[in-house]
Amino acid sequence: MTAQTAHIFRHPIKAHGREELASVVLSAGGPMPLDRHWAVAHELSKFDPAAPAWTPCGHFQRGARTTAVMAITSRYDEATGLMQVQHPELPDLTFSPATEGPKFIEWLAPISPTERFRPTALVSAPGHAMTDTDYPSVSLMNLASNADLGRYMGMELSIHRWRANFWLEGLAPWAEMSWIGKRLRMGEALLEVRELVPRCRSTTADPATGRVEGDTLDALRKHIGQQDFGVIAVVLEGGAITRGSNVEVLS
Repeated sequence: MTAQTAHIFRHPIKAHGREELASVVLSAGGPMPLDRHWAVAHELSKFDPAAPAWTPCGHFQRGARTTAVMAITSRYDEATGLMQVQHPELPDLTFSPATEGPKFIEWLAPISPTERFRPTALVSAPGHAMTDTDYPSVSLMNLASNADLGRYMGMELSIHRWRANFWLEGLAPWAEMSWIGKRLRMGEALLEVRELVPRCRSTTADPATGRVEGDTLDALRKHIGQQDFGVIAVVLEGGAITRGSNVEVLS
């Protein structure tokens, strides 16, 4: 079965913004470059800045607990090191994640918890992406599955609810759910699918507003019998992937 790469996204700050790319070069054994490179630690976080390492998602601010952050968009300029972020209820902000983390935390305050789970710091762990898996991975999702779930729910579902790295087109709905253990050739890269993506409350938020609209979790359970959407893969062979690259299921 051959499909194509329709969209490529990275999320430089975990749960806080998204940006579309025209192409990306993956490396064997690595994550999506600059995807989830930073994360927002909250006051109960056990992330240790003195010994930074991959840390489970519950130690960071995320859309499952604070759905308003789902409406953030971002753009990171690798040449200048500057990040631009936007939210419909906040003024636009440009800052350096490397040196101006407190500026971003202050910007977040109006849409974040003010007591328990209050955001406290923008953190990173060089060499570790703060994905939901404790191993370097990328996520793949199927446009036809999103459209099918939307039809079942009687509404149009934005693809940004799912925060994917790669969106594929040309597949039957839910075809990706049978890919566990299979290898895919995407452009020049070779991937192996490892697991399904379990879903949380963040996907119930409209990414245009950050407000809850549509019970995607209930719909998934009733429509396909499980609360998963999309798959997680590891990079076996690196290479370039562009919008329109062929995606072939090899085995």
